[in-house]
Amino acid sequence: MPSKNRFTVVYSLTGSKKEAAEKAKNICVEQTIEFPYNLVADKYIRDSIVGRIESIKTFGKKYSATISYANETAGVELTQFLNVVFGNTSIKPGIRVERMLPPTVLLKKLKGPRFGISGIRKLTGIYDRPLLCSALKPMGLSVKELAGLAYKFALGGIDIIKDDHGLADQPFSPFEKRIEAVCKAVNKANKETGFKTLYAPNITADGLDTFKRAKFAKASGAKSLIISPGLAGFENMRMIAEDDSIGLPLFYHPAFHGSYVVSPDSGISHYAFFGQLTRLCGADAVIFPNFGGRFSFSEEQCAHIASGCREKLGILKPALPGPGGGMTFDRIPYMKKFYGNDAVFLMGGGLFSPGTDIVDNCRKFRVLAG
Repeated sequence: MPSKNRFTVVYSLTGSKKEAAEKAKNICVEQTIEFPYNLVADKYIRDSIVGRIESIKTFGKKYSATISYANETAGVELTQFLNVVFGNTSIKPGIRVERMLPPTVLLKKLKGPRFGISGIRKLTGIYDRPLLCSALKPMGLSVKELAGLAYKFALGGIDIIKDDHGLADQPFSPFEKRIEAVCKAVNKANKETGFKTLYAPNITADGLDTFKRAKFAKASGAKSLIISPGLAGFENMRMIAEDDSIGLPLFYHPAFHGSYVVSPDSGISHYAFFGQLTRLCGADAVIFPNFGGRFSFSEEQCAHIASGCREKLGILKPALPGPGGGMTFDRIPYMKKFYGNDAVFLMGGGLFSPGTDIVDNCRKFRVLAG
C-alpha cells in the first residue's frame, strides 16, 4: 500500500530549466532505489518509494526543487535519513541541499538539544545579553599555563571557557591532567566571583575514547562539553547528547566540516548544515566562523545559520548560534545588533589584543556585550 506520510528536502540546482528538471528526476531515483526507473515494474516502488518532485521554481540564477520521500525510506534512523537526503547525490556537482523537513516520526525519536537556549541561560544565570565565550589557546601551553588562563577568564566574567579544538591528549597537555586542573581553576574563580562560568573540554577522540573523555570530564567537574563531529562522527555526537549518564550541554565545533558549505552550488547550505543538522545531533550551541573575520562566511550566510539554530524544527529545542573567528572588541556592538541576545560570542586571540591584563580585558568584553 502506498505511503501517505512523506518528508521533504529542498535542493538548489544549477543549469538551464531543462537541466534542472533532469537533475531533480535523477535525485528522486538516486536517493531511493538507485536502479533504472524504466526497469521497475512494481507499482508500489514506482509510485511511493521513488522520490517525488513536488515543485521546481526559479531560485536566483538557479532552480529550487522540493522533493518528497516516503517516511519508510528513512525509517527512524538519523543515518539513513541523511543517506536519503544526500547520499550518492552529494557526489554530483551543481546540487545543494538548502533545507530539510525531517519526518515527524524521526523528530519524535531524536531528543535534539538537551538544554537549548533557555537551559544554557539557566546554567550560566545570564538572561539579558549574549553569552561570552573564549578558548584556551595556543596549542603548546602546559597544563598549568592553561589552567591559569582559564582562571583569569573565569575571574573576568567569561561565561563559557572551551578547549581550543586543537587541544586533545598531547604530551604538553595530557587530557586528564588538563581537565582536572582547569575544572579546579574555574571552580575556584566561580567561588570568588559568584559567577557560573562553564568549562567545555574538547572530547573529540577516536571511537569509544570520545565517550570515555566525556564521562571523565563530567566526573572531574566539567559543566559542558565540546565536540567536532566532523572528526568524531555525527552519530557519536548524538549518542553523547542523548546519554543521560552524561547529561551536559554540548557545543558543536566545525573542524573538518568546511567543505560541506563553502561551495555556493554543491554541498549543503549554511542553514541546513549548521542550523538543522547540528540540532538533530543534539547541539545546544553551534560554533561557526563569523563574517568579517579570517574566514569567508558572509553576513547573509551567518544570518541563515542563526535562523536555522533558532527557528522551529519539530519539537526540538532551539540552539545558540556561536559566531567566532576574528571577533574583536570594536565589533561587539554591531554583533549584538546583528545576532541579538540569543547568541554566544566567541573571542579568542582578540581577547589578548587590548593589553596584558586578561582579567580586565574579559571585564571590558562583558561590559560591551551587556
